[in-house]
Amino acid sequence: MRLPRSGAGWTVAVFGVLALVLGALGLIWPEAQLRLLGFEVPAERAAGDYTGTFLTASSMASFNMGVYYLLAAATEWRPFYRFTVVFRLVTFTVFSIAVLSGVAPGRFFGVAAWEGLGAVATAAGLWWDARRAGAGRAVAAGGGEPAAAPTADAVS
Repeated sequence: MRLPRSGAGWTVAVFGVLALVLGALGLIWPEAQLRLLGFEVPAERAAGDYTGTFLTASSMASFNMGVYYLLAAATEWRPFYRFTVVFRLVTFTVFSIAVLSGVAPGRFFGVAAWEGLGAVATAAGLWWDARRAGAGRAVAAGGGEPAAAPTADAVS
């Protein structure tokens, strides 16, 4: 797999690896995942308790999302990066509301914070990459130093 070639790409790759690993953890060792999120793990589940089913579905979604993020990072798919910034901020908002309204335990706010900080990091990476690409074009137009090779930023 190809390494990311931009700051934003690295933020997406890091999130992808973590989503993939945490998804695998939820599939392999669901109790650890529940504890990590601050949920109780009873010795026995009552009839009609579909926590395991929901955790399996969520973990598989996280695993797949990790693969999608890694593919986007490997191909420098910048429109995907921008898309994730918006929807990770939406996720931050929804998860924060779940904690504040008592639907989720306080420890679950860590997931919300991770989403929000990840969105901000990717947005900062996009900004930094665009600024760096703009500086490279300005130097090329004004002479002085040799121009940098075109980057994925200049293409998108």
